[in-house]
Amino acid sequence: MASSDVRHQNGGVRPASPPPAHGVSDAVDAKHEKTECSQEPLPETPQTDRDSGSASSADTVEEFKEGGYGWVVVLCVFLINAHTWGLNSSYAVFLAYYLNSGAFPDADPITIAFVGGLSFSIALLVAPLVTTSVRLTSTRKALGFGVVTQTVALVAASFSTRMWHLLLSQGIAFGLGMGFNFNATVGIVPQWFHRRRSFASSLSTAGSGFGGLVYSLASNAMIDSVGLAWAFRILAILSFVVNGICCLLMRDRNKAVGSVLAAFRLDLFRRKEYLLFLSWGFFTLIGYVIVLFSLSDYAQSVGFSASQGSIIAAVLNLSQGIGRPLIGLASDRWGRINVCGIGTLLAALSTLFLWTFAGKHYPGTIVYALFGAFVGCIWPTVAPVGAEVVGLQMLPSALSIFWTILVLPTTFAQPIALAIKTPGPDGYRRVQLLAGFMYIGAFISIWLLRVWKLRELEKADLTAQERRAAEEDDDVVARATSRRSTKTSRPRMILRGFLSLSHV
Repeated sequence: MASSDVRHQNGGVRPASPPPAHGVSDAVDAKHEKTECSQEPLPETPQTDRDSGSASSADTVEEFKEGGYGWVVVLCVFLINAHTWGLNSSYAVFLAYYLNSGAFPDADPITIAFVGGLSFSIALLVAPLVTTSVRLTSTRKALGFGVVTQTVALVAASFSTRMWHLLLSQGIAFGLGMGFNFNATVGIVPQWFHRRRSFASSLSTAGSGFGGLVYSLASNAMIDSVGLAWAFRILAILSFVVNGICCLLMRDRNKAVGSVLAAFRLDLFRRKEYLLFLSWGFFTLIGYVIVLFSLSDYAQSVGFSASQGSIIAAVLNLSQGIGRPLIGLASDRWGRINVCGIGTLLAALSTLFLWTFAGKHYPGTIVYALFGAFVGCIWPTVAPVGAEVVGLQMLPSALSIFWTILVLPTTFAQPIALAIKTPGPDGYRRVQLLAGFMYIGAFISIWLLRVWKLRELEKADLTAQERRAAEEDDDVVARATSRRSTKTSRPRMILRGFLSLSHV
């Protein structure tokens, strides 16, 4: 399907991928042997290649071990997430400040809400552009562009005096820089791991939680002590230094795993499992953006102070920082789609019950914020679940489309929330219900995806080893399905998919 693309994009014949952990089926081994026999000798390449700025792909394959330098990559992605999405999480503090201080008297609340939504949506919208940039240049160059752009955006925001200045700087420009930083690195960590893939991915995404914790408290303190302008400048300096160092240390394995770095693979839309994957992300991000950006303002609307509001936002981010690695560990132990579905359901129930009924009391809101790991469960699970749906090679293209589609919910979720908000202590009731029901829709989508996965595994009649291999590469299921059949009826398989306790 993509062999010609891989030859063209990687500048040569793709080397064989390293054997998956836990053992693989005879069919998989046979495929690898056939591929190795049919390959022509790899041409000599310079010590530094274009795609990763590291050792040649042949050396990378030979030296690859579970983790290894991957742990350095995990640390770099962790810090990048802390200084991109973590900074963006602190917009809840900025939003509350803009709404209650009158710093921009020419702006209405919905316009102010668009600033945070724009930064979020632009970061996702540029995913195809980043994927193309990585293919044409390198991961490091795309990341470097993002580091510089984000720094310039924060400095420009410090000079904003009108609302349109803020829309261009903190909204569009910051989102562009954050998008290059995020999309250039989001698929790298899974390339370095097999058995601990979910844990490593979730550990790297925990950076946004800890970054949000630090910057939610720090931004509020800086605005109070040195003013809005210098708060932006300090954030610009910090993010430039940290992200710049991470850019120099980053290494990918795009050539080694044969990543298909195509911006769009429209044939994915013909796969119902991928549409369910998109639906889960669409509904989840509506709820997530509303919760992330609303909690600080909600706290003040029910009578809490600005300081208490920033603490609530910090607790939400702390929960994500601690909870995401735990979600990753649970995913590797009990199944990635299983844990993703249960986490999404817990997000729905906590939003509909804890936030709605206990949120008026400060301890109740704090308890709800502690469920932040489930509210943001999309971040530690999206890459591992995506790999199970489309396979590791197609993951960059699948995520490129995924983030592009999710521009709509991230752009309009918070403006819609402020539009349906009403005055008074119960003003957020409709907002809370909207967020909760969006998580319910996300849960239905991911559980239907689980039904599909279990049906595919049952139809393929995989052995235990092949099932473990299928968690690393969805193509294992397709190959096994082509040579096996099952007589189980379709309704029975659907019912077993809903109720089965299988590891998936």
